Amino acid sequence: MARTAKPYNHYKGVPELVGDPGQKKKKPHLMAVVDEDSCTGCEVCIPFCPVDCIETVDPEKYGIPIPPVQVRFDECIGCQICARVCTKLTWDAIRMLPMAEFEAVYEIPIS
Repeated sequence: MARTAKPYNHYKGVPELVGDPGQKKKKPHLMAVVDEDSCTGCEVCIPFCPVDCIETVDPEKYGIPIPPVQVRFDECIGCQICARVCTKLTWDAIRMLPMAEFEAVYEIPIS
């Protein structure tokens, strides 16, 4: 009697993708804010961001060869990693603001 192998489902451990990957589970307590006047544009913080919400500013905004970075506020989770990396490795251009202060100063509601 020959046994036939049962087919193995290789995809059963792969989870389904979420509809909107940029959607947060909860509102963060802190928000990363880049001081564009102090930022050197070194981009050291970009690879450390766990949600990939840091990007360079459009080079045409300032007309300089190395533009500063900016944080996409709707995606930031307030983890503070970018601020720590900036402080330790470069220039200290990223600061963390409490959410109430951020929303009052910038008039941007974050959900």
